[in-house]
Amino acid sequence: MAETALRVALLGAESTGKTALSLALGQALNDCGIACTVVPEYLREWCEREARTPLPEEQSAIAQEQARRVIAAARDAALVLADTTPLMTAVYSDLLFKDTRLYADAARHQQGYALTLLTGLDLPWVADGLQRDGPQVREPVDARLRQALSEHQLPYQVVYGTGERRLQNALLPLTRLPRLPGRERLLERLASLRDEQVLNRPWRCEHCSDGACEHKLFSGLLPRGS
Repeated sequence: MAETALRVALLGAESTGKTALSLALGQALNDCGIACTVVPEYLREWCEREARTPLPEEQSAIAQEQARRVIAAARDAALVLADTTPLMTAVYSDLLFKDTRLYADAARHQQGYALTLLTGLDLPWVADGLQRDGPQVREPVDARLRQALSEHQLPYQVVYGTGERRLQNALLPLTRLPRLPGRERLLERLASLRDEQVLNRPWRCEHCSDGACEHKLFSGLLPRGS
């Protein structure tokens, strides 16, 4: 069966809320009548099963399985949200093991996404067993991930904020996807939230590495004329 779904990727350093945001996005979209499937991070499942972190030679298989699950989900859903992609595995293989061989395949896979969301570093770091190395790795991972996306000419949009604000800032770029089924219903939801002054409060980009650009991006996505 041919793939028909739109793919949306959530990428980001550890403890930046990717999993929580993917689940919240999935719920919000389904509430709008947009059939959405969330593909969890396979690495988490792998670490829990093996009770350890992967060795260098095991990274490629983990990346391939993540990609396989996304592609399989995309055959049956209107929209697929991927809680990480092989590009994250490539970044960690590079930083932890000095192995850059996974980038080429990861970048090809990433080209199949209609939208890539990068979770910002504005959330506090929280320990999570084997999954996390420590707050000191977040900035290097974030920097290398942005570099990899730029080097392979893969556009992305950064999501900041906490709670409901983070969710809204992630939903806004989705409204720019012309093939998004139920797009009008999502726009109506965001417009109603704007009327409640959830979206139009002053936004302070204290932690943004490129604040003017990203502030302009999100401001430009707000519904106009209402």
